[in-house]
Amino acid sequence: MFKGSHNVKVDGKGRIAIPTRLREQLMETCQGDLVVTADYMEPCLLFYPRQSWETLESEIMAKRNSSKEWRWVERHLIGHATDMRLDQNGRVLLSPALREYAGLEKKAILVGATNKVELWSESVWQAGLESWRQRPVDEASVNEHTETLIESLPI
Repeated sequence: MFKGSHNVKVDGKGRIAIPTRLREQLMETCQGDLVVTADYMEPCLLFYPRQSWETLESEIMAKRNSSKEWRWVERHLIGHATDMRLDQNGRVLLSPALREYAGLEKKAILVGATNKVELWSESVWQAGLESWRQRPVDEASVNEHTETLIESLPI
């Protein structure tokens, strides 16, 4: 499970160095074999270990003809998907198209999101945090979702 956040820099060639702790986890999980794609709901990139990506891809293929929304998800996620492998220095090279999609310039944030890692432009991430903090919280809804989650756990 990926968690936590890490500040990273995008170099002039479009590479990012994966922080050591996260790199070790990626090497253990997938030997550095990744699929990077554009998120279809947010302006960020998604880094999936190969096995997680293959599971997601199978789910998309099974649902692809069930609705226009699933066709959009398929076009977006699979259409932007790029196979990558960590280099010997723990870096990945992001294409100009992926960098442009996420608005990546020099400073970025890697955020663990359970089965994947998200890569955000630092400015977009900071603006998002501020926006999320200002949203009113529906405590009843949060409590209901938390209870449902806890009930589903195999404890």
